[in-house]
Amino acid sequence: MHARARPLPYEQLEALPQGLTGEVLNGQLHTQPRPSGPHLHVGSALGGKVYRRFDEGDGEPGGWWILDEPEIHFVRDIEVAVPDIAGWRHGRMPMLPEDHRFEVVPDWICEILSKPTASKDREIKMSIYAQYGVAYAWRVDPREQMLEAYALEAGAWRESGRFTGHEGVAPAPFAAVTIELADL
Repeated sequence: MHARARPLPYEQLEALPQGLTGEVLNGQLHTQPRPSGPHLHVGSALGGKVYRRFDEGDGEPGGWWILDEPEIHFVRDIEVAVPDIAGWRHGRMPMLPEDHRFEVVPDWICEILSKPTASKDREIKMSIYAQYGVAYAWRVDPREQMLEAYALEAGAWRESGRFTGHEGVAPAPFAAVTIELADL
């Protein structure tokens, strides 16, 4: 029996030092530093708005799990993404997993674009999300105060809105909450 000369990508991900986030995308390990303060602030503000209405059910509609940076295993330990925010309808994922691996495909993901992650978020992760059937995706660019919303149709992304400036927006699947882009 031959010993493996090199650890598998997920084994490399598990061995990353503190302060790095790892993903296994298309069989390759991708790493990036933990998000910056402004990046975290945008994620917290946006996630908080969606969380209050859709996870907590503050004034309806509820029925979702909204989580920051879950480790999504589209294929256990083989295809692993960590979006900035993700959401699952309770009907599709009635209970949260006991460990850190989320193996149910999310209904919605949100990526917050930053210099270290923008090209990976746009060019690699969006195609993976489509491949595995994530129904909705948002990309938020805080520098441009822009939110791009997408819906999956027949396995491909259709842009459902590109919003900029100081307008309040309410893209699917969370049309019941208005997001003020200027606050991001």
